[in-house]
Amino acid sequence: MRKILGPVLLGLGGFLLIAGLLGLVWAPGVVEKTPEQVETITYLEGRAGKLDTSTGELVENPVYAISDTRTDTELSTDETNAWVSTSCLMVDRGGERECVDGSEDMITASVDIFATDRVTALSDNESLDLPADAVPHEGLVNKWPFGAEQKTYPYWDGVTGQAVDAAYDRTESLEGVETYVYRVEIDEAPIEIAEGVPGTYTTVKEIFIEPQTGAILNQTEDQQRVLADGTPALDLEFGFTDEQVASNVEDNAGDRRLLDALTVWLPIVGLAGGVLALVAGFLLLRGARRSSNAGPNRQKDLVGAGR
Repeated sequence: MRKILGPVLLGLGGFLLIAGLLGLVWAPGVVEKTPEQVETITYLEGRAGKLDTSTGELVENPVYAISDTRTDTELSTDETNAWVSTSCLMVDRGGERECVDGSEDMITASVDIFATDRVTALSDNESLDLPADAVPHEGLVNKWPFGAEQKTYPYWDGVTGQAVDAAYDRTESLEGVETYVYRVEIDEAPIEIAEGVPGTYTTVKEIFIEPQTGAILNQTEDQQRVLADGTPALDLEFGFTDEQVASNVEDNAGDRRLLDALTVWLPIVGLAGGVLALVAGFLLLRGARRSSNAGPNRQKDLVGAGR
């Protein structure tokens, strides 16, 4: 039995050691990488005061926003993802929430095309042949890197068309998940309120990041746009819906379990189990050899004793 079990344990130990080393060395570079195919629809809600040009007053209404962000798999590569993101901000009249082009309830709408590194999540304007009208981006756009740190990151602001500081502000539990909250503050940046209409843009944005995966679980924003003469044009306060946050937390839990299984538990089980199996197999084989060597000697002694 020892002669059979010993080699089996040695083989198992070798297999577990290889699996553990793969989990330690190879797996992080494979799983800590944004998938090539991603399709996400994000829902936000809040309230907005929009300038009524006929009265010069802000008219306040409940609003919702929809952001549809997905990869262009034909353009994406092993190193870089191409993204197409369409979004709208609509007055909420209580009906179905959707983007309706040409509707008087549409406050803003945009299409954004960009590319990001699949590991660092930073914008990449060089690796892919993006359409000619794609605006070059800087910094992070739609996620943080795996293993996010408590520091300041460059973050793309589409209104000003440049990267701004997203500074680590605090750690906060979000439905039982620890998140790093990064704060973006922009004060009276010059922009065009509409084509040919100058004004300023002020915003405070908080982005809740699950640090292991770099996923955005929640986001809030308090934004104002003001005409050059000081007339408020837009006063907006909104964030992810409660249902969106709950969905993000649930999806992220599965991603974290997969990461833990491949980058934490596989190395632990593989390396520890492999060493134990090798040691046990070696001891069994050594014991089997001793028994085999002792057998003939014992028989010889018995024969000599009978003479």
